[in-house]
Amino acid sequence: MQFDFDQNIDRRGTGSIKWHYYNEDVLPMWVADMDFRSPQPVIDALHQRLDHGIFGYAHEIPGLMESIQGWLITRYEWDVPAEHIIYVPGVVPGFNLAAQSLARPDRGLLIQTPVYMPFLKVAANANMQYRNNQLVRQPDGRYEIDFDAFETAVAANTGMFLLCNPHNPVGRVYTRKELERMADICLRHGVKICSDEIHADLIYSSNRHIPIASLSSEIADNTITLLAPSKTFNIAGLGFSFAVISNPELRTAFQKACRGTVGYPSVLAKEATLAAYTHGAPWLDAALAYMEANRDYLYDFVKTELPGVNMAKPEGTYLTWLDCNKLDINTSPHQFFLEKAKVGLNDGPTFGPGGEGYVRLNIGCPRSLLEEGLQRMRKAVLTL
Repeated sequence: MQFDFDQNIDRRGTGSIKWHYYNEDVLPMWVADMDFRSPQPVIDALHQRLDHGIFGYAHEIPGLMESIQGWLITRYEWDVPAEHIIYVPGVVPGFNLAAQSLARPDRGLLIQTPVYMPFLKVAANANMQYRNNQLVRQPDGRYEIDFDAFETAVAANTGMFLLCNPHNPVGRVYTRKELERMADICLRHGVKICSDEIHADLIYSSNRHIPIASLSSEIADNTITLLAPSKTFNIAGLGFSFAVISNPELRTAFQKACRGTVGYPSVLAKEATLAAYTHGAPWLDAALAYMEANRDYLYDFVKTELPGVNMAKPEGTYLTWLDCNKLDINTSPHQFFLEKAKVGLNDGPTFGPGGEGYVRLNIGCPRSLLEEGLQRMRKAVLTL
C-alpha cells in the first residue's frame, strides 16, 4: 500500500492548536500531533457513521473491545481480559484519575523530569506531595535513571509513581531490565505505578516497547496502564483512550474517581478507534519508517549545520529534544528560534527541572516542512 506522507495539508482555519497558537509567519513544530492525514480506513469509518446521521449516546461498538485486545496481543504479546479495560476520554484525565483514586495528603507522587508538562500538575491536583527523580543526561545525550535516587524517592512515603514510557520529551524507550528494576523497587515499598504509555506504538527500529504491567502478574496488580490510539493514528482530537487495570480493588477505585466527573468517549471516537486498530497497521508501519528517516535527517543536520545544538536520536515518539545550552545567546533557545527563525518549538523549562536550555521539536510532518524549519534555524544560528 502507498501512503503520501509528503503531502502538505493546509491546517490553518481548522481550529488546530498547533497551527493557530503562533502568528502566521511562524512555522509550528511543537505540539504533539502529526501533520499527516489519518489512515483512510479511519476516515471511511467516520464518513459511514456521519452518513447514518444520528449521534446519540454510545454503548459498546461491536468489535471495539476485541480490536483493542487484538492490538495488545499483536504488538506487545500482552493478553488482557476485557474486564480489565476501562474507556476514558484521554490519557491526561486518566493519570489524574489514577492519582486521585490513590490520593492521601501525607503521601507523595513521584515523576521523572524533564517530562510531559501535565505530569507537573498531577500531585497538586490530587492533593499529594510532589516528588522528583530527575533523569540523568549522559555525555552522548542519552538519558538514564539514577536508581539510587529513585529508590530514595520511592521510600520517602511515596504513594504513586507516574511513569512516562516511551518518555516524552527525551525519547527513551525503557529496556526490560530498567522496567523490572523500577517495578521491583515500587513493589518492595508498596508504591503503585501509573504508566502513561500513549506513545507505545511509536517505536523505531532496534527498540521495543514493553508494557510494564506485562512483566508479571504481581507487577500488573500494582499498575494502572494508560494507552490510546490518538498519537499513533493522529486522532487525538477525537478523545479516546483506555486504562488497563488487572487489580479489582484498583479498578474499583479508579471507576469511583470517574463517577460524576468524567464522561465516556463519543461514538465517533469509538468508530475511529475500531477502524484504526483493525485496519491501521500498514499505515502506522509506513509512517514509522517515514518518521525514522526524518529523525535521522534531523540528527545529521543538527550535527553538521547547527553549531551549539546537540541531540540524541529518540528511540520512540515523533518528538525530539534539542540541547541548545552551548548556543551563544542572551535569551532562551525557544525565544531565540521564535524571534530569529520564526520557528515555534516547545520551551524546555515547561517540562520541569532539567529542561533549561532545551527545546522540543516535532518530526511528525512532511520532510519539506522539516527542511524548511531547519533551514530557518540554521540561518538564525549562523548570524551569531
